[in-house]
Amino acid sequence: MTTSSTTSPLAGAPVVSVTGGNATGVTGGSVINVSSLVSQLVAATEAPQQAIIASQTQAVSTQISALGTLKSALSTFQSSLGVLDTPEAFGVLTASSSQASAVTATASAGAAAGTYSVAVSQLARAEQLVSNPVAGGSSATVGTGTLSLSLGGTSFSVSIDSGDDTLAGIASAINSAAGNPGIGAAVITGADGAHLVLSSSLTGAANTIAVTETDGGGALTSLTYGAGNTANYTQVAAPQDANLTISGIPYSSPSNTVSDALSGVTLDLTGTTSPGSSATLTIASDTSTIQSNVSSFVTAYNTLQSTMAQLGSYDATTNTAGPMLGDAVLQGIQSQVRQALYSIVNTGSQTYNSLASVGITTNSDGSLSLNAATFATALSSDPSAVTQLFSSAGGVASSLDSQLTSALATGGTIGTRSQTLVSQENALTQQTNTLNTQMTQLAASLTQQYSALNTLLSTLQSTSAYLTQAFSTLPLVQGQPRA
Repeated sequence: MTTSSTTSPLAGAPVVSVTGGNATGVTGGSVINVSSLVSQLVAATEAPQQAIIASQTQAVSTQISALGTLKSALSTFQSSLGVLDTPEAFGVLTASSSQASAVTATASAGAAAGTYSVAVSQLARAEQLVSNPVAGGSSATVGTGTLSLSLGGTSFSVSIDSGDDTLAGIASAINSAAGNPGIGAAVITGADGAHLVLSSSLTGAANTIAVTETDGGGALTSLTYGAGNTANYTQVAAPQDANLTISGIPYSSPSNTVSDALSGVTLDLTGTTSPGSSATLTIASDTSTIQSNVSSFVTAYNTLQSTMAQLGSYDATTNTAGPMLGDAVLQGIQSQVRQALYSIVNTGSQTYNSLASVGITTNSDGSLSLNAATFATALSSDPSAVTQLFSSAGGVASSLDSQLTSALATGGTIGTRSQTLVSQENALTQQTNTLNTQMTQLAASLTQQYSALNTLLSTLQSTSAYLTQAFSTLPLVQGQPRA
């Protein structure tokens, strides 16, 4: 049989390829390689549709990634506004002392700028008692019973039994007792024997230590101490309050940390001042911290501006566009941010009412620069105007914070665009699933059709072979020559 073929109108794939009596590479009398043919036809049908879906999916994925980059950059920038968007951010004060060896201080909200003289005549101190020596050392038996110890107005009990009836055991029991307000017990062994040392962790004249035996026995009497009963211990350190004057006004404190004498200021007493002298305490605006916060704001904006520029860029040399070139969301946010940066704010001052007026100017590439000297002058000359410029209701930092909060909210421009892109991505995934189902059905249909055709062609091939053989066996009939 001669070779013949037909061509698929879809893919140009050969439908029939017969040499001699069988299809090339096919056994059992088959004429068509059905599986190969169906595979090619399905691939030819699927490829252009899948290419469109893949292209659209890539575009959506790129936009989702770009939007995520923008969202992250905006969130990072917004975090830099937290130290500028409230008036309290510009009320930061610093406290300095002329005699740090006697007093140091920290200022917080509520403090008032000013200069104060502080004289410290006495530091607060905690009580410490050392018992009379116990012969035999820390392991010698003292006795059993119940001790009640008190520190200031708080007391607790310690039961001593045969397991801890030594000086070391009693010290351990005191340290681990429930409700102990701050009495530490230790044992010091000297040449004369072992001593129980009781130390208060609380300073102040009211925080005195007392020890009584409450079980009615007398085994622990040698360890008791209190008013009218001081013979069993030596008072190594007496409890006392700190005494000081602030601008000539006397004040006493049970602690060396004084937070309620000068509004908004915490004093840390570290020593005493010389008689007749005092330390000078200065409370002033913390311009260094404020300027550092403004500098961080400028740096954070420049990072944001660089990110937005890249997202919306176009390189004419390589004909490469940024993933958000011409995007309405990006353009809208850029416009809002620039409007806040370049706005004139009602600060109550005609001199300091814009970022440029306090030394924050725009460079040719859109980034900002801070002139530290100009800003320092503005802050020194009119701190109220600088505060209003950033933190008032229409101030730069507060306006930016409000805008970004709205944009990043679930129903904001970023959130809405994100939901739209996710929906598009899900729809494209569904299109892929639908196409796969359609191609599976097409493969089944084509397999059925070409299998039937294969059977028919195989039957025709067999019939042709039979007829050829039958005709070859017929006797040759030769014509008779005429007379």
